[in-house]
Amino acid sequence: MKNSITRRSFIRTGTLASIGLSVAAKSRAQDASLGRKPNLIVLLPDQLRADVLSCYGSRHTIAPNLDRLASQSSIFQQAYVTQPICAPSRSSLLTGTWPHTTGCTNNESVLDKRFLCLPEMLGDSDYTWGYMGKWHLGDELFQQHGFQEWVSIMDGPDETKPSPGRDENVISDYSKFLYSRGLKPHAKRPRPYFSRGYATRLPIELSKSRFLEIKACDFLERHRRDPFVLFVTFFEPHPPYTGPLNDLYSLTEADLDPTFGHKFGPEVPLRYRLRQQRNEKGFGTKADGHLAVKERYFGLVTEMDRSVGGILTKLEQLGLVDNTIVIHTSDHGDMMGAHNLFGKEVLFQEAARVPFLVRMPEQRRSIAIEPPFSHIDFAPTVLDLLGKPFHEQCAGKSRAGVFRGEPMPVELAYLEWAFKPYKEKVSDKKWDKPNNQAALHETTRATVSPDGWKLCLRDLDKDELYNLRADPHEEHNLFGRIDYKDVISRLSGQIYSWQQTVSDTAKV
Repeated sequence: MKNSITRRSFIRTGTLASIGLSVAAKSRAQDASLGRKPNLIVLLPDQLRADVLSCYGSRHTIAPNLDRLASQSSIFQQAYVTQPICAPSRSSLLTGTWPHTTGCTNNESVLDKRFLCLPEMLGDSDYTWGYMGKWHLGDELFQQHGFQEWVSIMDGPDETKPSPGRDENVISDYSKFLYSRGLKPHAKRPRPYFSRGYATRLPIELSKSRFLEIKACDFLERHRRDPFVLFVTFFEPHPPYTGPLNDLYSLTEADLDPTFGHKFGPEVPLRYRLRQQRNEKGFGTKADGHLAVKERYFGLVTEMDRSVGGILTKLEQLGLVDNTIVIHTSDHGDMMGAHNLFGKEVLFQEAARVPFLVRMPEQRRSIAIEPPFSHIDFAPTVLDLLGKPFHEQCAGKSRAGVFRGEPMPVELAYLEWAFKPYKEKVSDKKWDKPNNQAALHETTRATVSPDGWKLCLRDLDKDELYNLRADPHEEHNLFGRIDYKDVISRLSGQIYSWQQTVSDTAKV
């Protein structure tokens, strides 16, 4: 199960191994695609941490299909989300705008219809647009925002509460699929849907990932002769960290995160300290408990990856590889035990940094892209790749030039965290003070510089400064050090200038 491949050797090996793929298959694909607009497939799992892939340093082969894709792709080594939580991140990917602009700043947010999504911005009737999987931006079960084919997989009142005027009795396409296989939900509910927990106990043949694979392959078959854009947005490896491949991996203490057992001190934001306290209560502090969660997480990654493999194989069988752009990323990462934290909602690298792979038509080798890249640039880059000029709604820039051989601009990446109602109670009396209670509702604006500095400024809590080159696991907050005042001043100025540019009024 283990291998000793490094990121550098992976890229070098991928470059060499990719030379000499089937010339005949390539020729057939080129003949079939003469004069045709490029297709696009976006593979978007939920909560996939970057370093589970070999090209980002994994010692394990748990996603062989994504690893193979990476060996033929541009690999963005420092890709960041706009905000490390599901709905805000997805809103940026689809609209090209910041969460503070759309108002999608927490997972209860609904994307306002006045903000266009990619199909509406492209405005090209030649394309068929498909969206399959998790949406998480309101009216989950209903086709919208210019997508012509819609396949839903999420159920439950917290995620799928319809807006006024929508049919409240609708269930997801995935629930309909399970009904068609003769299954029935255990619990009685107003809407007879299958719960998230129910789905995790099913064999892989009935999983959400396999369901999306079936639907995606059918979509490709039906639209193989026409230009298409297809989003496949997997639920895995999102919690509850359990699925049909729970027993596939067996990890040892060598697989613990380097910051396992790290206790936050007073220099770390209070909200993070309370998160650590809550996660230690929920997941424990012993190595065996952390490893068990990580094994199940790896199983979910493999489950999703197998379906990725099925979709990419179908693309090859249809002769569409050399006319199709494939992009893989994630809406955010997962702490997965780093700093004794699990999940997202913090700005540490494990949650905020994500994989970002782009395989262009006819590409057969990997290329490492080192400068920071932000998801805010995803939408304008996609529009550019599909031949559409820049859209005024987009706050970012197209980075498509890098695929034409142009150098990647060396710029800072910016991140946000916005107020979210905090349900935890302060259990430690020394923290139970008005100022500390206010800190739970903090707002953050952060930046990562090309030279490896990361600055997080907050309105109601502690600020942070990390040197990612010297301290890649972010264990030493340097913000209070007088010898770094010039770095803090320079990066603070960059954040304030960026806020002006994007009409952000947060007072950090």
